[in-house]
Amino acid sequence: MAGAKESKMNQEENTPTRKELWPALPLDEWKDTYATLHMWTQIVGKIRLRLAPQVNHWWHSTLYVTSRGLTTSAMPYRGRLFEMEFNFIDHTLEICTADLVRSIALRPRSVADFYSEVMATLKEMGIEVKIWTMPQEVPNPIPFEKDQQHAAYDAEYANRFWRILSQADSVFQEFRGRFIGKSSPVHFFWGSFDLAVTRFSGRRAPERPGADPITREAYSHEVISHGFWPGGGPIAGAAFYAYAAPAPLGLDQEPIRPAAAHYSQEVAEYLLMYDDVRTAESPGEAVLEFCQSTYEAAAKLANWDRKELENAG
Repeated sequence: MAGAKESKMNQEENTPTRKELWPALPLDEWKDTYATLHMWTQIVGKIRLRLAPQVNHWWHSTLYVTSRGLTTSAMPYRGRLFEMEFNFIDHTLEICTADLVRSIALRPRSVADFYSEVMATLKEMGIEVKIWTMPQEVPNPIPFEKDQQHAAYDAEYANRFWRILSQADSVFQEFRGRFIGKSSPVHFFWGSFDLAVTRFSGRRAPERPGADPITREAYSHEVISHGFWPGGGPIAGAAFYAYAAPAPLGLDQEPIRPAAAHYSQEVAEYLLMYDDVRTAESPGEAVLEFCQSTYEAAAKLANWDRKELENAG
């Protein structure tokens, strides 16, 4: 009996608090780290893009949340596999093959310095890969090998960001399980620096006039997408988002939940600010409610065949 009580007490002591699970992430306090980490993830992401077999909608280029950070998952190279993982507990980039493990420190250092060490380490491990070194989806991009501007790394905020991704990933995985139609994995896009999961109606979408090849492939079919983004530009803080593409008429008029959520005319998406989530009675339930209600609103207006697409169980 005493052993059972002690075991329960130990479990309670090891259970993270809500503040630990959903930590504060004020954009102004970590924006420099955010900008640097964005470039570092692009370097690793472009390596995956170069080596992984192509998958529809660019899914072969993304990263995935792990118990310690973000990973490429296993990538093929000349008959063997290797993996690259950002570890936001020990603050290293770990590169692993079947017989070799190398670690690169995540610390205040320039993008150029980080890029140089990553490529040199890969070469030393017998992996030679060339990538396009121009960053994507950022204003005023600087080639990785020339970028001395971005050199910040606050380990505490990098860890906080990963902890939020971990919670968001768990909620998105549960939400994904409710859908039996085509759905993306829950994955991290290093270009836009967001965690996302996307549902598909099964119907082709009208081609977007003037769309570039990336956008054309990404939105070749009707989608309703949900995600988490740390903020920037017109969104002055971290937020959960939802949108439909193509967007049906009247989407901005549909009621959604929870009460703190709203439709932003500026970005043409539903938003639920992260600060409203972390202070909610049940943060995970608030995010799940946001995902479900925004999906229902968009699916109704877009005439999706919900009976055939949703998991009745």
